[in-house]
Amino acid sequence: MTHTFHIRVYYEDTDLAGLVYYANYLKFIERARSEWVRGMGIDQVEMKAEGFVFAVRRVEADYIAPAHYDDQLVVESSMDHITGARVVFRQDVKRGDVTLFSAMVTVVCLTTSGAVARLPAAIRRSVH
Repeated sequence: MTHTFHIRVYYEDTDLAGLVYYANYLKFIERARSEWVRGMGIDQVEMKAEGFVFAVRRVEADYIAPAHYDDQLVVESSMDHITGARVVFRQDVKRGDVTLFSAMVTVVCLTTSGAVARLPAAIRRSVH
């Protein structure tokens, strides 16, 4: 299953050269993951009230080609694999058919005190 999230590049997303600032790609893929989780019916505010949160443990990123002001981009996200407490996502930022940025992101579920916790059932079910 691939989730898509559309985003437009705003002036604030660019650097002095007029290109998307490298750290903003991480913001784009974070928004895409958040919307995907929301679309699965998981309320992260409620999850936190119950004592659980998601945290990024690892990001491996490749910057392939630049995006520019006013570009229409799409973030394509898919689950690469899942265990009891973590999900590894593959996320690509594209302009049309051209991949600009690609990342593998490991997200873990933690208690609010920082201990590893089991992923919510809705996420575990989504890949089975």
